[in-house]
Amino acid sequence: MPHREEQNNSVLVDSKMAGAHPVEKAWWKEAVVYQIYPASYLDSNGDGLGDIKGIISKVPYIKSLGADTIWMSPIFASPQEDMGYDVADYRSIHAPYGTVEDVQRLIDELHTHQMRILMDLVVNHTSDQHDWFRESRKSTSNPKRDWYFWRDPKYDAQGNRREPNNWKSIFGGSAWHFDDATQQYYLALFLPSQPDLNWANEDMRKATYGDMIFWLDRGVDGFRIDSMNLMSKHPDLPDGKVLNDEPYQSGAEFFASGPRMHEYVREMREQVFDKYDIMTVGELGFTKDEKSVSEYVAKDRHELNMLFTGDIVDMDFGPTTKYGRDDFHPRKIRKLTNLWQTVVPKFNGWNTVYLDNHDSGRSLTRYASDAPEYRATAAKMLATYLTTLSGTPFMLQGEEIGMANLSSDYGPDAYIDVEAKNHYNTVLKARGGDESKMSDVMRELSLKARDHGRLPMQWDDSPNAGFTTAEAKPWMTINKDYVDWNVASQVDDPGSVLSFWKESLRLRKRHADLFVYGSYEPVPESSTGEMVFAYRRESHESGQMAVVFLNFSDKEQKVPAEEYKDFSVLLSNHQSQAVFEGQLALVPFGAVVLTQQQ
Repeated sequence: MPHREEQNNSVLVDSKMAGAHPVEKAWWKEAVVYQIYPASYLDSNGDGLGDIKGIISKVPYIKSLGADTIWMSPIFASPQEDMGYDVADYRSIHAPYGTVEDVQRLIDELHTHQMRILMDLVVNHTSDQHDWFRESRKSTSNPKRDWYFWRDPKYDAQGNRREPNNWKSIFGGSAWHFDDATQQYYLALFLPSQPDLNWANEDMRKATYGDMIFWLDRGVDGFRIDSMNLMSKHPDLPDGKVLNDEPYQSGAEFFASGPRMHEYVREMREQVFDKYDIMTVGELGFTKDEKSVSEYVAKDRHELNMLFTGDIVDMDFGPTTKYGRDDFHPRKIRKLTNLWQTVVPKFNGWNTVYLDNHDSGRSLTRYASDAPEYRATAAKMLATYLTTLSGTPFMLQGEEIGMANLSSDYGPDAYIDVEAKNHYNTVLKARGGDESKMSDVMRELSLKARDHGRLPMQWDDSPNAGFTTAEAKPWMTINKDYVDWNVASQVDDPGSVLSFWKESLRLRKRHADLFVYGSYEPVPESSTGEMVFAYRRESHESGQMAVVFLNFSDKEQKVPAEEYKDFSVLLSNHQSQAVFEGQLALVPFGAVVLTQQQ
């Protein structure tokens, strides 16, 4: 199993892509990543919570899909105020998940199967239960005081104590929290129990690098770096621009991609990452423009392999807040896909390709359809999108069987995530506690709440979906549709969503020169109609061309296709689709890949 840097053999191939850069082959470009939410994957001991041993037992299943890398959401010791994104000890494991030894067995089992593992690196903040923060808050003179952001209060004209600035927490309310013992505020951009680390402190950085090395030396193959670009704040921590009459404002212009951000990333590279042959994926919030992205992933910058910009999971967010209404339209995915597929090659960077993650509602429900008559076809259409684009595809557990959001008949009690609960309760309070006035809020929760991406995996139609024992109480809601939508019902069905994913990933690997490394050319909307998204891929090695057509509507769409009459169908999510009399007839949520060998 290649792991160390000296075992990485890269190859240069000719490229006609935008920017005329050669394409360097690498294992992490050809990888297919399967994201696991540990609490929700498989419970091996009947306590209602997923665990490491459950993941180990499913390594052959994951391998059978065609995925060769797993990414686990955080498994470190944590009080679980934010489902592990509040780390109390980076070198210990959350006890209900297992032990460090269990993780080592998982690493070894994956490597035995020629697979790799990414861990979630949460180093913008820690839990307030971390020893570093406990030391930090003991006194203003504590050696670790400067490992976090502590500031004196401000006072208004009437002498009332105020926060050091007007920044709003990402989860609502002030980002500052007063500590009675030392009479100062500390900064926490997420929950009050998630204080932000001060990356300007060199000793803190060195300690963090030590934690990274601890896991890399155990064989971990890379990191997804959570909230990466929040690690550098403006040193003066100025007030955010006032955009409304609320007491707290975003402040993102001062806490995202700050002045030392690239210095920190390069130092991580030099001190840690460059000593290993690993994959690095940064989460880039609040910063989604071409210039900013290029500064992180352009090859000559030598910073990160790739990024999650997040815009693909934000396509139905409201104009000012996540839970505002702005319905999805195919033009949105066309615009974003065309942007990153054409822009990133210009600076010799690399894309991530994804639609779902643990922080989002399921794309099937939001961008396609989970209605019974369309669900399987729509899930296959989205799989076609994910497996035919250049970049490293990331799939979320359950995506391979067409898992969907909780339906609209679930009430607010079904949602347990702190973000969703805070939003619901804030609006409910503003509306006088009248739950009859919350239908608009529930509509948005049923689409976008983070709970949907964290629902327990649906293995079979036994009680609790095979996720845990029939007698156990699952840690969160299990979608009642598991009786019909589960792995066991699809694994031996050649027409299932699961079988389609397997075939799509086999084709991607078989035609890596085309779908992984090939060029990308948008097909204009004027050629397809507004509801069909299409693009061309071409191999620089063989000259093979493919054209992908995706129908994002519940109506049949006919696309002029005279120029493709000599092409053959490489992949289709419905048997009736083909070029006929100069037209391609796409069924509702249909997907077709046509190909021609040059």
